[in-house]
Amino acid sequence: MASWQYTKGLHDIGNGIYAYLQPDGSWGWSNAGLIVDGNQSMLVDTLFDLKLTEVMLSEMRRATAAAERPNTLVNTHANGDHCWGNQLVEGAEVVASRSSAEEMAEVPAAMLAQAMQMAPNMGPAGEYLLRIFGDFDFNGIGPVAPTRTFDGELTLHVGGKTVRLIEVGPAHTRGDILVHVPEDRVVFTGDILFINGHPIVWAGPVSNWINACDRIIAMDVDVIVPGHGPITDKQGVAQVKGYLAYISTEARQHFDAGLSAMEAARAISLDAYASWTDAERIVVNVNTLYREWSNDSSPVDFMGLFGQMAQLASV
Repeated sequence: MASWQYTKGLHDIGNGIYAYLQPDGSWGWSNAGLIVDGNQSMLVDTLFDLKLTEVMLSEMRRATAAAERPNTLVNTHANGDHCWGNQLVEGAEVVASRSSAEEMAEVPAAMLAQAMQMAPNMGPAGEYLLRIFGDFDFNGIGPVAPTRTFDGELTLHVGGKTVRLIEVGPAHTRGDILVHVPEDRVVFTGDILFINGHPIVWAGPVSNWINACDRIIAMDVDVIVPGHGPITDKQGVAQVKGYLAYISTEARQHFDAGLSAMEAARAISLDAYASWTDAERIVVNVNTLYREWSNDSSPVDFMGLFGQMAQLASV
């Protein structure tokens, strides 16, 4: 595949396919995409806040007239850094998996905006929130629910291009989807792929996520646009799959030995992934695995997890 520069902004992949990248790909710095054929266009995800999304949309409009009013907006999953700019894409049909639509309604931007206001008084967890999300503005973001949902697979068209939406969640979140453009040998993966950064398993099971990686590897694609990090190829997918398999095996050994999830997160060596950002996400990943193995369906203590990540990030 071509060697794509990992620089902020719009990258022309060719034949009406664009990727919008936001280095360094850490918390909130997500990627998006644009698919164009003739005067038709599809936007793949918006960004974490309105200012960032407007900058992206302006750059897309300068690149192609078809981006002036996208016909369709696909949200790959429910995390805010992939959908909280939706209100700026007026008139588009908004498509997501049914599970993603449900999850979007549960975690509105106002919830994080309130948490950020309270963060200075929340101790280490609040300090961590300010560090990772302090560059974003969550005010004024209104919920924009998908106008079309689906389960499994859905085929759409952008002009003469076929676009396949393939549900592979629950994995990163409850309703992750891949956006595959077969004729252009391109797939947008949402947060099934974090390249050069530690993935974070909010939902699981990890086995579903590994299966999603296998599904991408089996595709006839040359260009793979991840949810975070640089454009990649199948080698990048294999690295994410390897990470997920590794932490699952390591965490299981500690689970069987009776260690707590936090003890296991501290004990698992991440030396093989030392160059990847956000190593503290191992806290969430192990917690999700432990909950699966314990059949624990109680509400997740998200603030507690952010506090534990703060502890590891300060080591």
